[in-house]
Amino acid sequence: MPSTVPTPTRTAAIRQPGEGEQRWFAGGGVFTWKATCADTDGAMLMFEDQLEGGKVTPMHFHPDADETFYMLEGEIKLNISGEETVLGAGGIAVIPRNVPHAFIVTSPTARMLAIQTPGHGEAFYMNASDPAETAERVVDFKRIAQVAEETGAIVIVGPPPFGDPARH
Repeated sequence: MPSTVPTPTRTAAIRQPGEGEQRWFAGGGVFTWKATCADTDGAMLMFEDQLEGGKVTPMHFHPDADETFYMLEGEIKLNISGEETVLGAGGIAVIPRNVPHAFIVTSPTARMLAIQTPGHGEAFYMNASDPAETAERVVDFKRIAQVAEETGAIVIVGPPPFGDPARH
């Protein structure tokens, strides 16, 4: 019995190393889009995040998306619902939607893949960033809070829970 191949609804998305739009995120760091909502028909988004030591996020959650971090290089300290853990190269954290979390980069630099499923939070990252080649590269948590409120993709519930960053 011959099988039939379904007609594809979209084309494959392929990004080689170094490919993908690079953006300076107002929360700190340069990310490179690896898979956008358009690439995945909204199923997910993925970006590679280049981070400097001391980069920190406020405590927040994603109401409509699960978030996964896969560490490629370096180390972060994660706070997930008040519990802290260290995540190093090769480590993964899968954070369900509505679970408060934050992280701080504890190594001199770090590089990770960030994946959100589904990918409809992309507007937050686009609106809270600028093209890397022209960005001022200033950390602006007021912009982050404003864009979070406008898009609803993240809900900020408090400041970074790590105390004095000099201790990390």
